[in-house]
This record gives sequence, C-alpha cells and structure tokens, in this order.
Amino acid sequence: MGGSSADGEQPGSYAGNAPRFESFVRDQRHALLAFLRRRVSSEEDAQDIAQESLVRLIRYREHAPESWSSLLYRIAINALNDRARRAQSHYQHDHISLDEHAHGLVSNDQDHDQRIANQQELARLQQALLGLPARCREIYLLNRIEGMSYPEIARHCGISVKAVEKNISRALALLRKKLCDQGEAR
Repeated sequence: MGGSSADGEQPGSYAGNAPRFESFVRDQRHALLAFLRRRVSSEEDAQDIAQESLVRLIRYREHAPESWSSLLYRIAINALNDRARRAQSHYQHDHISLDEHAHGLVSNDQDHDQRIANQQELARLQQALLGLPARCREIYLLNRIEGMSYPEIARHCGISVKAVEKNISRALALLRKKLCDQGEAR
C-alpha cells in the first residue's frame, strides 16, 4: 500500500487543514443533526450520534476537504447501523426509560415511617413473646406459627387438650397485657 489511504489520497498531503476542518464541522453540524433526527426516535440519540460522527471524522481531517462531507455522512450512517444492531441484540425496544415514565409507577412498598412503625411493633411483639413462660410460649408458637391444632399440640407435648387451652389463654392474656403496657409506656 505504500502509506496511502484507502481512497488513494496521501494522509498528511492536506496538512494545515485545521482551520478549514473546524469551519466545516461548525457548518455541517446543523445539517447532520437534521439528517439524524429523521432517522432516530429522540433528540438525545440524534445529538449522541452527531457527536460520535464528528469525533470519528477527526481521523480524516488530513484528507481532501472535498471528501469530508461524504465521509461524515458515511460515518453517521455506520453509527446509526451500529446503534440499531446493538439495540436489536439487547432488546432495547422492550426497555422502558424510568426517567420518562417514573411518575406513572406506583410502589407497593410502604413509606419509611410506616416501615419503621411496623419494625417497632414487631420488636415489641418479639419482646412480649420472649417474656412468656417457656412452656406457655412453646404451646402458643406451635399453634400460631406452626399451625398445629390443640389435639396435635397435646400429643406433641404429652399434655391434655385442656392444658393446651389454658396455656393458649394464658399466653394471649399475658401478651395483651404486655403489649398494652408497652404501648402506654411510649
């Protein structure tokens, strides 16, 4: 190849084109943006591709000034095609911008104050449960957490169904009292 460029011109043969190149870029930016706006869905995409195209064109600033326009639009078309391939391979058309649609999203999360109140209520309940007598707490948790029936608890613990009923009643009364006392203490 002997150092010549792909289009047959000698790189560097137009040395000193910097002022002319800068003028070309300024003059072409508006037309390039108009060209890109017709081919992309957003102003932001048009601006991005125009910027990318102009930056890539810098590599060719030493070529003949007559070639800059065709090079610029070839670069822009290639950038459009690259972006389309990337979008297709990443299913970009299936994505929703949260910036544009955030106002329409409803959160199922509780607000911060409600979450804190629930955590505090849970801590109070846990403290009240831990304050129950061990046997009473075990029977209550077998019923309420494990879902066991009174006869199942009786068989599991080796006690009568009547004893299970008494322990459950006692646990409920103690929990009610402790939770009410804690609520009044706040």
